[in-house]
Formats: sequence, C-alpha cells, structure tokens
Amino acid sequence: MSQTADAQFYQLYFQEPGIAEAEFEKDPRLTLGAVLYRGSGEGVAAIRAVAANSGRVPGVGMVPRAGGWLPSSAPPLPRWLSEADLNVYADEFVRSGFRGPLNYYRNIDRNWELMAVFDGTKVTVPALYIAGDHDLVVAFPGAAEHIASMKQFVPLLRDIQMLPGCGHWTQQERPAEVSAAIIEFLRGLPN
Repeated sequence: MSQTADAQFYQLYFQEPGIAEAEFEKDPRLTLGAVLYRGSGEGVAAIRAVAANSGRVPGVGMVPRAGGWLPSSAPPLPRWLSEADLNVYADEFVRSGFRGPLNYYRNIDRNWELMAVFDGTKVTVPALYIAGDHDLVVAFPGAAEHIASMKQFVPLLRDIQMLPGCGHWTQQERPAEVSAAIIEFLRGLPN
C-alpha cells in the first residue's frame, strides 16, 4: 500500500486502533458527509478538477500524515443524499462508533489468508458488473486491467457497465439505472 513521507494509503491510516476512531467519532456527521461526498461522482469530479488546476496528480485514497483524514469543514452533500438521510446515518454511528467498520480494514491480511482456499476459483454463474466511471476504486493501480480481463475469472460475465459520472456509491447515486440494468440482465437469463 502506498505511503510517502507526507501521506499514507487510507487502509494504513486505519490500522492503529483508536486513531481513526478518535478522529471520526468527534463529528460523525462530518465524517459520513466527507466519506459519501468524496466517494461520489460529484466529489471525484471536484477532486479531479482541483488536481487539474493545480497540475498535481490526485493521490487516490491517500491520507495526509499531518492533519488526519477529515476536511476542516463539511463538504456539500451529493445530490442523491438528503440532510435527513445523513442525520440517520450519523445518529447510528454516534450510537455504535466506528470501530466495527474500521476493523474490517484491520483484518485484510487475515481475510486473504481465510480466502486462500478459493484462489483460482472462477465465478461460474451468469454475472453482471456495474460500476461508476468516477469510482476511485476503478482508478486504483491495476483496476482497469483487472476489469478488462474479468471474463477470465467470470466466464459467464454477460456485461460490464460503467455508469458515466457515477462514483463509488453506485446503487445510491444511480438506483434507476442499476435497477434497469439488473432487470434487463435477469430477463436475458434462461428460465
């Protein structure tokens, strides 16, 4: 995972228990607003515009070592997220905290170990891949090649659909398009 003297990949930032929790739990509403905006198509477009104007390449998934992960002020809400919805999410994290979700990232190595028995196993059911072309995960090194060669691992892959301007929260950002694609996919399956 990437790291420099000035920044580290977000999964590395999450490794030390208590650090990200302390930052995120100060203001769960700011945390969730930032997560949802930064990962949205609108947020990624804004990040790319700032990078283009400054002549710098955006550090995908990088967290500055000084200052932490969160912005100093709340970003705008993406069009698909209401204030009421954000409040519901934030209230749940006030209640539960962030340790559980962050522990997922702390178990990445263990998850790989547990899943090793499936190495080389192909997905052998009909499948559809839908993602946003502004999803930062699609921008990770090697992702484009992996998507292009997906049929090697998913022989019955029927289609790859990249939704223009859509970010990481595909179902929330484009529910109608995702639903339509799934319905079309299901209609194409044999009875």
